[in-house]
Amino acid sequence: MHPSDEAAHAPYTTTRIPADISRPDRLLGPFTARQTAILTVAALVLYGGWWATRPFMTPLAYVVLVIPIAGAVAALAVGRREGIGLDRFLLCALAHARAPKRQVHAPEGVPPLPTVVPGRWAAAAGPSPAAMRMPHGGITAEGVLDLHLEGKAALASCSTVNFELRSAAEQQSLTAAFARWLNSLTGPTQLLVRCQRIDLTPLSDTLQHDAAALPHPALERAARAHADFLADLATGGNLLGRQIVLVTREEATAPGTRRHAGEGRVRQRVAEAAHALTAAEITVTPLDAEQSAKLVRAACNPDTPTPPEGGSEGELV
Repeated sequence: MHPSDEAAHAPYTTTRIPADISRPDRLLGPFTARQTAILTVAALVLYGGWWATRPFMTPLAYVVLVIPIAGAVAALAVGRREGIGLDRFLLCALAHARAPKRQVHAPEGVPPLPTVVPGRWAAAAGPSPAAMRMPHGGITAEGVLDLHLEGKAALASCSTVNFELRSAAEQQSLTAAFARWLNSLTGPTQLLVRCQRIDLTPLSDTLQHDAAALPHPALERAARAHADFLADLATGGNLLGRQIVLVTREEATAPGTRRHAGEGRVRQRVAEAAHALTAAEITVTPLDAEQSAKLVRAACNPDTPTPPEGGSEGELV
């Protein structure tokens, strides 16, 4: 057998990747800097409490008293939930509990109820809704999102690759190309996989309407049959479309620098990703202002069915 044929049919190698690749570095033994700071502050506070209470409390009584407190602090510092530290998780839960649950789009603010509304009606309606504050401040003409203090972000859609049907050598080549792009990243980058419902009714209606204009009766019958198939497919199950979005973000620029420097940098990184991922047979298409706005609207209202508009919108799954 030829050496190239042996390489093509050879089993590809696997590499173990940690589950949490963004895990912070260990500073003191198994503890990170954040955990070390929490445990150090807790130890100093407990030691100060013992120093203040030792004139009228025995050491054994103080130890029994502080064991639950020390255990709670240790669990808070070392524990994890949903992939983040337990202390951050509790802070996020507290912020969610304090945030208003009813928010509406009101840039000018939510006006109070008219005085003619009876008080019992206002009490039955519950708390007044709060104005919704979006995390972005607008979209430029090039499709760059302004994230206020978080900097700028650019969006691009990515095509998919059928990896399982490739040979071992082709899989290694695709994996190596994708790894080269990952190693070349110089800023925060996210690959977002979106799934949304697909509504085939507009496409079926368009086929039925345009079928009569086809030049041959056989083409008209085929178009109407395909429209009936799409209508039956739309009513027979919950169709989902899958879209892979590449998000590149640039940190907020320091005072005194050019305002549009971040916008040019995120668009440049999208172009670099499009060039690097070509070797992995992935097509990266930057989103313009209209497409980016549509994507943000869909993220704010994910239950809205999306009509199919071509390959750039998503892949039917």
